Amino acid sequence: MTTAGSGEAVATDPWTPWIAAASSGIVRAAGAVGLSLPESEVRTLLDAEGGPEGDLAFPVHRLASLAGTPADELALRLAERFPPTPSLTAPAAKGAYLNFRVVPEELVRATLSLVLERGDAYGRGPPQEGAVCVEHTSANPTGPFHIGRVRNAIIGDTLTRVLRAAGAGVTTQYYIDDMGRQAAMVTWIWGKPRDSWPEPIRASVEGREGPDDKVDLRWGRPYPATSAYLKEHPGAAAEVAEVVRKIESGSPPPEHRAIAGKILEGMLASLARLGIGFDEFVWESDLLRDGSVERTLDRLRASTLAVREENGAWAIDAGGFALPKESTKVVFQRGDGTSLYVTRDVAYHLAKFARFARVIDVLGQDHRLHARTLEALLAAIGESHRPAFVIYQDITVPEGGRMSTRGGSAVWLDQLLEEAVERARGEVLARRPDLPASEVERIAEAVATGAVRYHIVRVAPDKAVRFRWEDALSFEGRSGPFVQYSYARASSVLRKGEAEGPPYPFDPSRLVDPDEVALVRTLSRFPGVVAYAARTSHVHAIAGYAHDLAEQFNRFYHAVPVLRSGAERASRLALVAASRQTLRNVLELLGVAPLETM
Repeated sequence: MTTAGSGEAVATDPWTPWIAAASSGIVRAAGAVGLSLPESEVRTLLDAEGGPEGDLAFPVHRLASLAGTPADELALRLAERFPPTPSLTAPAAKGAYLNFRVVPEELVRATLSLVLERGDAYGRGPPQEGAVCVEHTSANPTGPFHIGRVRNAIIGDTLTRVLRAAGAGVTTQYYIDDMGRQAAMVTWIWGKPRDSWPEPIRASVEGREGPDDKVDLRWGRPYPATSAYLKEHPGAAAEVAEVVRKIESGSPPPEHRAIAGKILEGMLASLARLGIGFDEFVWESDLLRDGSVERTLDRLRASTLAVREENGAWAIDAGGFALPKESTKVVFQRGDGTSLYVTRDVAYHLAKFARFARVIDVLGQDHRLHARTLEALLAAIGESHRPAFVIYQDITVPEGGRMSTRGGSAVWLDQLLEEAVERARGEVLARRPDLPASEVERIAEAVATGAVRYHIVRVAPDKAVRFRWEDALSFEGRSGPFVQYSYARASSVLRKGEAEGPPYPFDPSRLVDPDEVALVRTLSRFPGVVAYAARTSHVHAIAGYAHDLAEQFNRFYHAVPVLRSGAERASRLALVAASRQTLRNVLELLGVAPLETM
């Protein structure tokens, strides 16, 4: 029997030796037919995702092109010349592919040993060089989060967790826009005595305040009405413009940052409920104070693409950067000498490039043009670094339409979470009426927050999310509660089997049922999925893997007896323990709480 925790140190991915063996064998087989391809290129082409034809697949198209031979014919020749390799079956040629299978017993041995030996570290890669900055959320401090904006936070936080698991040193940043018109609108209205507020704005607040209001709701409540009022009252809009001018000239009203800070405090409390926090906060106005903006203006004015307008403003001729026709001239300094948001964003990114090897920005689809404009200005000053952008689509509610804070059509995150908890509470009570009230509340909170995070992150960023309660809180569908329930089920099996803690001895020859081997294969893919998501920023792949693993575990659970089995019992308990551990690790990446009971 094999006991986890014994023997020599293991790699971080069970597939590493088999990928190396297949790659080396392909190079040797190619050499035997007079072809040469670097092993590094072979590894790049090797498909390790697995499928019905095999665990590994190699497309021979590249070699066939070099040889001038039909790909299916070359695949047969390579299969004949592939050297015998321990643990790998002889390759089968099918069409233009060589397909390999790992000997099931060796797959079980390597995978379970690695999962049980590494524990919480399973799926994590070795440390990587080069610091990474992930800037996400960065919502203006004007009021509570709406659920459209929270997609940014969930994608950014999940990506951060994945990158750290892959071995990267990550710093998260929240960029606080305290210099623009939106922040100035909040300062303008609160800078007036309450009894002098314009009637429409005062009416939007009075009668709606309560002693338990969160600070972001209280200070942000007049924002939508203020935004609407300014559109119809040029005099008031001119007053706000003067506040903007003072902020951008470095002389903001004394209460300006304090108001923004109060609203931000409440916003961050909402995110903390989802397990989301930040390492650093960068205030836009600090870039003005420390000279970063002025140094950026110097570089922009010195660009060969810089032009001076008749009114004294400066702009970049961006005609060569494939921007929309109306954006081919980008103003970066007004005639009065003040900067613009995009200018300050260039200064912010130059500061990030000075500290980090890789810079990632998570942005909504309405910021796509801004991202392209930022890249154009960086190119105009000869900056070689570029941020990587993760751009996501909107969240819609069943009634349809996208949400807007200024328009007052938002569904607040806090409201969403409270409703999620209420619905989750009902689900928990229906299943476990025996639980104490405090335990029901704890589980309901974990299920609710997990449901919201999973439901949003499971969709690829380039696709819109249609938020539906029946999908988000399903205990059987593609949802967070389904993965949590699978973890709880595995925990229950181990408790009943009196096998809650290691070691978990197992005999690979006892785990031969197709559902057992299929579950092991799924477990073995986890490190590769983490590496893929870190490399591509496709964090929805983590959610997809979590569902696949939960589904495969439940299929095994229903097909194969564990506690009532005979000689296979210990080995099957080890398989349950490995499944539970991997479910726990993937839930951690998703920011979803693992629950021992549900």
